Amino acid sequence: MLNITLDDPASSGQTLQQQLHQGLVDAILEGRLPMHEPLPSTRDLATSLKVSRNTVMLVYQRLMDDGYLTAVWRRGHFVNEQYIRQQLRLRVDTRTASLFSPERDPKLWERHLGFRPSAARNIVKPGNWRDFPYPFIYGQVAVDKTTISRWRDSMRLAGSLAHSASWVGDQVDMDDPKLLEQIITRILPHRGLRAHPEQMLITIGAQNALFLVGQLLAGKGRRVGVENPGYVDARNIFAASGADIVPLPIDSEGVVPSSAMNGCDMVYVTPSHQCPTSVTMSLDRRLQLVERSRREDFILVEDDYEHELNYLGNQRAALKSYDNSGHIIYIGSLTKLMFPGLRVGYIVADSELITELRALRRLSYRHPSGQDQRAMALFMGEGHLDAHLRRTRDRLADKWQIMQSELASQLPDIHFTPTAGGSAFWVTLPKGIDAWAVHREAARRGVLIEPGDVHYVDGATAPRNHMRLGFAAIDRGQIAAGISQLRDAIMTVTAEKDKGTATQ
Repeated sequence: MLNITLDDPASSGQTLQQQLHQGLVDAILEGRLPMHEPLPSTRDLATSLKVSRNTVMLVYQRLMDDGYLTAVWRRGHFVNEQYIRQQLRLRVDTRTASLFSPERDPKLWERHLGFRPSAARNIVKPGNWRDFPYPFIYGQVAVDKTTISRWRDSMRLAGSLAHSASWVGDQVDMDDPKLLEQIITRILPHRGLRAHPEQMLITIGAQNALFLVGQLLAGKGRRVGVENPGYVDARNIFAASGADIVPLPIDSEGVVPSSAMNGCDMVYVTPSHQCPTSVTMSLDRRLQLVERSRREDFILVEDDYEHELNYLGNQRAALKSYDNSGHIIYIGSLTKLMFPGLRVGYIVADSELITELRALRRLSYRHPSGQDQRAMALFMGEGHLDAHLRRTRDRLADKWQIMQSELASQLPDIHFTPTAGGSAFWVTLPKGIDAWAVHREAARRGVLIEPGDVHYVDGATAPRNHMRLGFAAIDRGQIAAGISQLRDAIMTVTAEKDKGTATQ
């Protein structure tokens, strides 16, 4: 009746003890174990499952601690009838309550929703992107086993009794002082920045930092300038606050400080590697922006996109490093190039603004996971983040060279924006070739690309022949073959277009 199958821990991701525990809990809650008959003895069950008796004993003890089992002297382990009946009664009560619920009102949310975030234009990435042999998508990374192992060690140490005081209790609105210290000493100096703890806030990723800034400083009646093309989620965050979105043109030096900025209350930029073109803002352009924000009294939000990924020349100092008036808000991520799913970011800004952002964050989620913060502090303190960034930069620099070579040789009719680094290329297809048609044809060949029209503020007038090719997630050995398949997809789309034109 147990019918438990244990898999190889290496392939299942669970230890034998975890698998046995889950299997027994499932059997108990599904009623597959009689309540008046003892479970197999630890020796018999260990023999039948071919595991150590100690493994079974530990699982039985844990199930007793959690209330699932009870031990009867000289008879064995039994299902805790009182506990299970309580669980079943809760389930019955939930089902019974649903019988008395009125019918759903189909117009309910039409009346109450003033804004629908789901209706915003967004980048769409398939959840099964790993199944594609040639994933030229942005925002995903290749697995670094060394970093995973070292992060696991840091999490284990953070979870120890010695560090438990930093995360067991509710920290209210405080950040881990050890993490702040690591950012101040190891991260900010490379960006030309200095800060005190009261000028910093830890967030759940850089995007969460943008959301907090948008909630506090955007809103109805405020004009927010965004790069065009630019970061889709930033645009949607500011638009969701009710702000008026002002498109700002981009050239080979980054955002253009044109008349479009006139009257803006806030301007959002990605100077290190502009999203999505990956161009790096020139020093002259940086100084112009800093001076203009002070002179015209608008807030400049600096999203430090891929600061570490410069392959030509030295890394540029952050805009914030030239700020002596407090007009610039600096936003960074600690995990984008490591584990994008981990979500640890930070804000550096004037202390008065940080006080308000901290209060706003408390209303939302109080503070990011204390254990994650302490683990990141330990990880950085051991030098693991520095080592990971060095390895990542070397790998991506190699791929960057391969991408340039293959695009130039295999796709001479396309244009890609020259960059000094980053993890993606902004590609312009020949006039009249629709990037979405190429996207569909390429996907049939195992190639994932991102059409670029979504990055423009006005979707109706956005160019349809741009696409972004990310290369962080694809294996270096697959790049040439992937570009070859992409070339064939473009040729197919071009031939179909020409055929359609000829028949008109």
